[in-house]
Amino acid sequence: MHYMTRKKTVDRIFDSINYAVLFLVVVVTLYPFLYVVFASLSSSTQFMAHDGILLGPVGFSLKSYIAVFKDPPIYIGYRNTVMYVVLGTAVNIFLTALAAYVLSRRYLRLTKYIMLMIIFTMYFSGGLIPTYLLMRNLHLTNTIFAVILPGAISTWNLLILKTAFGAIPPAMEEAARIDGAGEWRILFQVIIPMALPSLMVMCLFYGVFHWNSWFNAMIYLQDVELHPLQLFLRKILIQNDLKAMTGGAADASEAGDIAVTVKYATIMVSTLPILVVYPFIQKHFVKGVLIGAVKE
Repeated sequence: MHYMTRKKTVDRIFDSINYAVLFLVVVVTLYPFLYVVFASLSSSTQFMAHDGILLGPVGFSLKSYIAVFKDPPIYIGYRNTVMYVVLGTAVNIFLTALAAYVLSRRYLRLTKYIMLMIIFTMYFSGGLIPTYLLMRNLHLTNTIFAVILPGAISTWNLLILKTAFGAIPPAMEEAARIDGAGEWRILFQVIIPMALPSLMVMCLFYGVFHWNSWFNAMIYLQDVELHPLQLFLRKILIQNDLKAMTGGAADASEAGDIAVTVKYATIMVSTLPILVVYPFIQKHFVKGVLIGAVKE
């Protein structure tokens, strides 16, 4: 009896410490996001004069959001980013699923050696200059393919999906073959439906990658009309170029008034779509990762 009471006391102490640590982690990770939200809704002059922790908007104002949505570059960036996310994720999922299906077949030879060569690319690459020369020689620079094709298959995602496909019972495939199904039909009507949670996780990974991607666009795209949203955001945050978003339409006084808070408003505008989509995919996230956990 004494042992059980002591055990319950130890459990309560552990739970209390655990909750306290988790609460601190939540505060540390959540406050930077709330800071950006509050700053984007603040008056620029009052925000610059504010000192200390920001617990709410300072002089509530929507001028920054009005400036962001008033000019064409934000819509150009959104249009291009949505296009890259949709087309890029579709190409990623299709090619990754094909490669994972082939490499997960037990009856095929040399799959282990092929996987070793693929894993090699995780640690060593051709370098930026050879890759750029290759893209130029293939006439892919300044096209949407320069953003989509270089990262068509992620080695890490391929490993997860290959393991998920390999965990499907062979009897399912054998039954499909007895019914006369070929490789394509087995993949799209047997394997993919059973590995749907893992595929949803891959869609999330690839989608977030394309949404946040800006480096390939900066290297390969010279036409501003093809630039993604994140490249416009980079010009504002790093190069401190407000005209990158306003297209030069804002006058000097207006740009000076909102120059600080417009950066935070742009961050919110570029982040909200992912935050809205994520809850719909979250239910598949844990299950998909566990099914596709790397066991090799």
